[in-house]
Amino acid sequence: MFLEIVTPDEKVFEGEVLSASFPGSDGSFQILNNHAPMVSTLGKGDIRYQEEKKEEVHILVEGGVVEVMNNKVNVLVEKIHSE
Repeated sequence: MFLEIVTPDEKVFEGEVLSASFPGSDGSFQILNNHAPMVSTLGKGDIRYQEEKKEEVHILVEGGVVEVMNNKVNVLVEKIHSE
């Protein structure tokens, strides 16, 4: 599936991933290929994603919104704290 993570100032990541986990406002959740369409708000916490044959990436965010549709995951976050 295709993941795009942006802030109001920059594009943080864009590419194919195997899975992605998010800090939802009501609890964390994971998105895999062929996930049902959804929109969710994000709370403060770690976004984690796994590219094929690479280590898992962690990005600490302050909050935002995620939209999933047709194997494309669009994420708009307020603030990023990279590790």
